[in-house]
Amino acid sequence: MASEADTVGMGKKRAKMSDQIRAAIDSCGVTRYRISKETGIAESALSRFMAGERGLSMKALDVLADYLGLDVVMRRKRRP
Repeated sequence: MASEADTVGMGKKRAKMSDQIRAAIDSCGVTRYRISKETGIAESALSRFMAGERGLSMKALDVLADYLGLDVVMRRKRRP
């Protein structure tokens, strides 16, 4: 059963932030090796994150967000 934090609007499920970051990494057109070298994030840590085995530190997430040009957007919940 989906929790309130996992849903938006009329039953639409929202992708988890970590899944959105994984998708951004996959679609950026840069290899994980290059991302690792250019961000300083260990390739092993990035690989474990991409496999869903581990999370990343807030510092690493900040670096990735800057590198990928990501912003967090807050959407207001629609009320009936």
